[in-house]
Amino acid sequence: MRHPVVVEKEMGLTHGEFFRVIRRALAGRPHVIEGNRVHIAEDGRSLTITLADEQERRIALVALPVTRVRLAFSGYGKAEAAEALAAFDRWFQRGGG
Repeated sequence: MRHPVVVEKEMGLTHGEFFRVIRRALAGRPHVIEGNRVHIAEDGRSLTITLADEQERRIALVALPVTRVRLAFSGYGKAEAAEALAAFDRWFQRGGG
């Protein structure tokens, strides 16, 4: 049995922004949203995403949202978890330049 792979991130978004993006990204895929947690299970694997309380980071007069996010991959090998994490990062990627 594989041990869960856990990744913790700090993301510059609110819970509302997170759930808007995740619902679009997971459209058509089996998932359950309960409070501040998203559970995705398919092909004998599961990913549980847990959001910590919203916080903010202040830089002079600017307040930016910050949310700590924990992703727990169960049934994934390291390469599979890395691939799923890359997809997660693409979902939340913002344009810039």
